[in-house]
Amino acid sequence: MTFGLHYIQKLRDLIWSARKQLTDRQFMLGLSIVVGLLSGSAAIFLKSFVFYLHRYLHSFELPAYQTYLMVLLPSAGILLTVTLIRLFWKDDFNKGIGTVLKAIHSGRGHLPFSQTYNHVITSGITVGFGGSAGLESPIVSTGAAIGANFADFNNLRFKERTLLLACGIAAGVSAAFNAPIAGVLFAAEVFLIEISISAIIPIILASATGALLSKIILKESILLHFEMQEPFSSTNLPFYIILGLCTGFISLWFSRAFNRISEWFTAFQSPFKAAIIGSLMLAALLLVFPSFYGEGYEYIKDLASFHTYKLFEGSVLGNFMERRTWLFILAIFLTAMLKVLATSFTLGAGGNGGQFAPSLFIGANLGFAFAMACHKIGFVHVSISNFTIVSMAGVLSGVFYAPMTGIFLIAELTGGYDLMIPLMLVSALSYSIVRRFQPISLEIQRLKTIAKWKTSKEDTLILSKLEINRMMDTDYDILREQMTLGDFVKVLETSRHNSFPVVDDTGKFKGLVTFKKVKEMVFKPDLYNKITMAQILEPAKATIQMNEPFSSIFDKFERTFAYRLPVLNGENYLGFITKSAILSQYRKEIISYAGKE
Repeated sequence: MTFGLHYIQKLRDLIWSARKQLTDRQFMLGLSIVVGLLSGSAAIFLKSFVFYLHRYLHSFELPAYQTYLMVLLPSAGILLTVTLIRLFWKDDFNKGIGTVLKAIHSGRGHLPFSQTYNHVITSGITVGFGGSAGLESPIVSTGAAIGANFADFNNLRFKERTLLLACGIAAGVSAAFNAPIAGVLFAAEVFLIEISISAIIPIILASATGALLSKIILKESILLHFEMQEPFSSTNLPFYIILGLCTGFISLWFSRAFNRISEWFTAFQSPFKAAIIGSLMLAALLLVFPSFYGEGYEYIKDLASFHTYKLFEGSVLGNFMERRTWLFILAIFLTAMLKVLATSFTLGAGGNGGQFAPSLFIGANLGFAFAMACHKIGFVHVSISNFTIVSMAGVLSGVFYAPMTGIFLIAELTGGYDLMIPLMLVSALSYSIVRRFQPISLEIQRLKTIAKWKTSKEDTLILSKLEINRMMDTDYDILREQMTLGDFVKVLETSRHNSFPVVDDTGKFKGLVTFKKVKEMVFKPDLYNKITMAQILEPAKATIQMNEPFSSIFDKFERTFAYRLPVLNGENYLGFITKSAILSQYRKEIISYAGKE
């Protein structure tokens, strides 16, 4: 032990010696590369370990009747994972990326050192034995812990610690997919990290380092990668719109079903009882849907390359489904819908993994089934390969509330940007639908579980902490009732808004004038001195009082479908507040509250 501590101290002295020779910016750039190397290496090790463990476990030649015993392999992996966690980490082990969110937004940025390796071990066993989960969330947790602990090792401040934590996240995702842009965007979108110009360069360097390592070391067979087989056709845009709506609703189904099943598993007092029940339920699913085995990336490649004969190999219903086209399409759709059960059983039973790979898997199956159905109906110009690929971005965007990550990840995986238009369209639609029905992402909901919240009580507490004046935007040009249309046109030339409050001489709010209302009038100069704001103003759909409870404010937004509403003090105008500003502040308070638990 003394020998090891001696060399750790030597390393610390070497780093601090280098720091004296460098500016703070140069030092952080150097550390970002080191964190990128460590996090990228951890991701590469985990991906390789799972790939070769899976290959080894399936290398044995078994009699036909014994192949059904292979569905019990995930059960062995889950039980082994639960045993390891109980023996070595017990209550100090938290699955998912909620703990990383908590660390970032609690104002401390600390993560336990054990997290730099325990997620690699446990998720490697779970997924390597066939558990139906992804490796990206464990990779993110590992990368974040590497960055946070490296910052602690160098006695860095919170801001610098958060930056290195983001570097670890970006490098891990980048190495897992060989997608450096997606790595940077994932750190920014999912973890709400505010990336300034000075911070973006270290994160880019770390992400590029992870991607470079992945490109050099990992074989293409380990990575998720495929080529576009058909060009994008604008005639398919209506079908992409429908696909975007479908991905949004299936993302919503994923989040809600996963939460319900996770809550059901938490009711078990014994982790081993949960492990046995969950793993047996998973085994039953694998008998029908063998594609649920492991990450599922090989099956995604098969879908994108039309190797459909592999999809139900070993299934008890395989031959029956392949003989009838509509039944086969239905089976693919059910594969997309029921994947969430396989992932929920895997993680609820005590296995370790994430929702990243399942999201891509669900998207690929949904897109494939959708395109196949279009062909069956008669729309043969719909590209099965492209819809399979684009649908993955839609589901990923909806599940993780990360449309930019979804867009650029798939663009990088396909090696080009020819599908950028449908990727943007489908991802935006999916994200909008999920946000409309469920403002808080799956991981933040899981963070509430980690913090052991009692929703009604804590929601009331959090809502009581929200302050309208912190979210209110007062940077609006105020119009007077007697102001002419000509005066309004001058205001419009320099304004960044398209909606304006109208008040009288005492400051009382009278209504709103919108650009939509006057856009035709502004091109008629003869009306400039004839029309006043009092003549064209419209009443607001609703108004908000400064001391109004937020439960009432939410009701008004839901009832009016308004994006923004005016805030009044009595009858006097104060400013505007948007629904997104309230939800953003609410989300920050949730994470801040969890950090204090």
